[in-house]
Amino acid sequence: MLEILCVIDDDKIFTYLLKRIIEKAKIAREIIFFENGRDALDYISLNRENTLKLPQLILLDINMPILDGWQFLNEYGKLKPDVPQPISICMMSSSVEVDDYNRAMGSGHVMDYLQKPVQIPSLKQVTDRVLLFLGPK
Repeated sequence: MLEILCVIDDDKIFTYLLKRIIEKAKIAREIIFFENGRDALDYISLNRENTLKLPQLILLDINMPILDGWQFLNEYGKLKPDVPQPISICMMSSSVEVDDYNRAMGSGHVMDYLQKPVQIPSLKQVTDRVLLFLGPK
């Protein structure tokens, strides 16, 4: 089970449903939500020295106000060397555009891409890969 999972998405209905899915699947002890990439980056930057507050996985939407998913990835790339704990990022989108998938997977920061609506089996697959990457505690 992940200690902390972070969701960055401005759709309140989707995040409510996603929270229920995550709780039902029992994949994270704690879930933190941000409505835009700027708030999430600020949180990561503020807590970069306290790995107990950093998520192991970020579920990132593409289209959001203030700082969208693409802008988040760009800014996270600048911040990443200062973050001592690896954070996996999974892009989520209702977009079926191959260009979005290729851009996300080619960013160097995204480990997977989930289509909305997110289903428990695909979410479990992603979290299992993250846990495998992190190894035993």
